[in-house]
Amino acid sequence: MSNMISVEEQKVLVAQTAIDKLIAEGLIHSGMKIGLGTGSTAMPAVKHLAHYIAKGTLKDIAAVPTSFQTSIACEEFNIPIFSLSSGRINGALDLTIDGADEIDPKKNLIKGGGAALLKEKIIAYNSKVFVVIGDESKRVKTLGINFPIPIEIVSEARLSIMKKLEMYGVSMIIRDGIRKKGPVITDNGNFIMDIKWPAGEKINPAQLERELNAIPGIIENGFFTQKTPRVFLSRATGIVEEF
Repeated sequence: MSNMISVEEQKVLVAQTAIDKLIAEGLIHSGMKIGLGTGSTAMPAVKHLAHYIAKGTLKDIAAVPTSFQTSIACEEFNIPIFSLSSGRINGALDLTIDGADEIDPKKNLIKGGGAALLKEKIIAYNSKVFVVIGDESKRVKTLGINFPIPIEIVSEARLSIMKKLEMYGVSMIIRDGIRKKGPVITDNGNFIMDIKWPAGEKINPAQLERELNAIPGIIENGFFTQKTPRVFLSRATGIVEEF
């Protein structure tokens, strides 16, 4: 057991391994437009990318961050940042690398634990290549049972959305802030509602991604099913697997 590495070490390992391999394959290269994710696994990837930029291995990189957290990290690491709608980016990215909260056998995802799902989805779905990194705990058989599905909602529609969601038999809660009184407020000024399905219930993530977004007041949900990612997962044994 002494040879096992911690979850935090797994996050650093998978981030560095994925970046190194993508550079070796030429998928990350100078002059590219890259989306950079949010959260505790994405941050080591941002830092490792910055290492190659500082060395001069990667030049003229244009990064689009998925949150204020990532924007600040890019500024600290001297990674040039742009808006997705800027002239340099022109609404499309070469590659996005991000973490995930859950990954099922079909590589459907739950994202949004960091409350950045709206911009994460916009950026991922407008990338030629979508790369997801994580530790072994992120791999599950069924989405939405252990980890809740985050949905970003307009605050005014909170009760009407909850009434609509009752038909799905889910539990639901408005996410509270940490070291802040009241609900989490996203970078876009909205609330996050977390919903969970009963244990043992079979769900269709692709169908639910569409259905949830059809409810008035739901801006976006944390199911990611329309862009199949390339996935790197680290294990406590220090091995990184790709599937």
